[in-house]
Amino acid sequence: MRVLIATEPGNPARDNEDFAAAASGVLLVVDGAGAPAGLESGCSHSVSWYARSLGGLLLAEAVNTGASLPEALAVAIERVNALHQDVCDLAHPGSPSATVVMARVAGDHLEYLVLSDSVLVLDQADDEPLVVTDDRLGRVIAKLDDPDERPPLGTDEHAAGLLSRVQKLALYRNQPGGFWVASTKPEAAGQALTGSVPLEGLGAVALLSDGASRLTDRFGLATWHELLAALRKEGPRELIARTREVEASDPDGSRWPRGKASDDASVVYWRPHE
Repeated sequence: MRVLIATEPGNPARDNEDFAAAASGVLLVVDGAGAPAGLESGCSHSVSWYARSLGGLLLAEAVNTGASLPEALAVAIERVNALHQDVCDLAHPGSPSATVVMARVAGDHLEYLVLSDSVLVLDQADDEPLVVTDDRLGRVIAKLDDPDERPPLGTDEHAAGLLSRVQKLALYRNQPGGFWVASTKPEAAGQALTGSVPLEGLGAVALLSDGASRLTDRFGLATWHELLAALRKEGPRELIARTREVEASDPDGSRWPRGKASDDASVVYWRPHE
């Protein structure tokens, strides 16, 4: 299978906290949840370490075993826990976490899993694209945010507001009625959105971290059809480049309020019948 992958940090001076990979019929994007300055985690490891560790172990489990995708994710979370439970406080509410979107060829179907706000987009020939994303985090954020309090990006007020929001989100993370992410609780895998679609008639598969889906779901500058067309014609790297141009046009977030001016962006793109 020929798979196109692009991943790029939002800030060249910082580590990329995304992990994107493909192997033996499995496609995967893990988007580490970046921690604002001042947030304690109880962990000596970085978010990028967590995303890479989880991604590598999850890819191996999904490729090498007959486990379902939720089972594979639960095992991968347990194995990452084992890597650092002796030196880190895994009960700390600020432990590193990540969103997960993955797909795997299973016979004549493609099965998928989405946990938190990364995006899976399936091009279904003449039908509307099937877009799968877990909006529970967004619903919690909408409850916490005051739309009238949106200080410009880069200001001390914005940084303080972001830290406060993340601290409040910890109360809802991996809790019933809140939202679910990959972190230290293997049972979060059972809360992922899952499904399968026939490979016949499937034109393309795109896995996007939320930093790469911004043109459509945050900026509103492209439909999902148009995003898929851009991937088909220009590839993942150009999609990220276009996203960076739009972000640069709104450096203080006045047009598109957001937590980060530029976010880590990752795309895995596959056309099954090419």
